[in-house]
Amino acid sequence: MRERDGVLIREQLAELLASEPPLARDLPAPAEQLQPHGIDLTVAAVARYVGQGQLAVSDAGRRLPEFVSLEPDAEGWWELAPGPYLLRFSETVSLPADCMAYARPRSSLLRCGVALHTAVWDAGYSGQGVALLVVYNPAGFRLQRSARVAQLVLHRLERPVAEGYRGAYQGERG
Repeated sequence: MRERDGVLIREQLAELLASEPPLARDLPAPAEQLQPHGIDLTVAAVARYVGQGQLAVSDAGRRLPEFVSLEPDAEGWWELAPGPYLLRFSETVSLPADCMAYARPRSSLLRCGVALHTAVWDAGYSGQGVALLVVYNPAGFRLQRSARVAQLVLHRLERPVAEGYRGAYQGERG
């Protein structure tokens, strides 16, 4: 393996955070969020699914479900009953052309009976990502705004992509 390949470490992530554009903006607690092998992502918003989604052979047939934003209480807490929720991250991520990423749940979520599902973050993606948060714990789950819920793990590609992500979610914002 060449020196550039593989998972990025804290020092490489710190360099990308200081670059222009920065790897991530709007980090509520940068010192706490930078980890040995990733950057912790925090929760900015939570929504409940209220409609049916659709995925077709072509993107023209894609229909996202409707959502209802949930407001936290005065101290910033959401009281979540068992079920699925759309979670939006606080950070705006800008992946360089030579990196892709996975967002993985923090182990504390799993220990609380909560799962976080995410997709591949392609090289060149820029925006505030989302995840599917599923509360399996029959007693429910409390979540506070800006809590660290995922770790974004970056993989350096063997070489930069010729054309980065150009999909429907490029530049998404909360």
